[in-house]
Amino acid sequence: MDFGLAGKVALVAASSKGLGLAVAQELAMEGAHLIMCARGVEALEKAAAEVESCGSGEVLALPTDLLNSAEISSLVDAAVSRFGHVDVLVNNAGGPPYGTFEDHPPEAWQAAVRLNLESALNLTRGVLPEMKERGWGRIINITSVAVKEPVDGLILSNSVRAAVTGFARTLANEVASFGITVNNVLPGFTRTDRLLQLAEAQSKQRGISTEDVENGWNSVIPARRLGKPREFAAVVAFLASERASYVTGVSIAVDGGRTRALY
Repeated sequence: MDFGLAGKVALVAASSKGLGLAVAQELAMEGAHLIMCARGVEALEKAAAEVESCGSGEVLALPTDLLNSAEISSLVDAAVSRFGHVDVLVNNAGGPPYGTFEDHPPEAWQAAVRLNLESALNLTRGVLPEMKERGWGRIINITSVAVKEPVDGLILSNSVRAAVTGFARTLANEVASFGITVNNVLPGFTRTDRLLQLAEAQSKQRGISTEDVENGWNSVIPARRLGKPREFAAVVAFLASERASYVTGVSIAVDGGRTRALY
């Protein structure tokens, strides 16, 4: 299937590792130009070299702190200066820390809102006007299956990612007539560094090995295994494509059947 992404310009946030890197690689393999960002310069440069080797498009890698709205503005300005516009925006950010409600002071809630909600708002605000002007755009938010079925111990993520879902669903209706789609992709248990950190946290809390934690996850996933980052990235690439022009306002779980919600 030709996704029609050759020559398109995609900005993938937090793309030096994990799901963000997998998405950048997948879009590069489809022929897209990439703008990548992350806080760590060394990791970002290494990731950008990997992505550039995946396809024929150009890669622009810019160190960016998604907690800083001025840096986000600079990122979007640099992307437009280099490529003229952004066709595809993939909003992504590292997950908030593990813990219960009483574990997190007000400052932790504020940081989670800034990282996972405000970064998506600021990036979207930066690219949306030109998408509307050109009559084409894809905005894709990487959230979590926690928005359909909250995960114990992840109260920050459960709460703030649900806010992103509400934002995206509303925006989808506002911009559909401009040829812009807005969708969410919800990773389940996928083998990334973030998941390994969660396994370690649960291991300490429950007094069991990380292997036992992973086996417990596998036992409740109908596919009986953790997901692979590229399996997740393939869904994002489809939603970014020309072929997905009539799909908007949806939240798609990529979780091996784990989420029991009907919609």
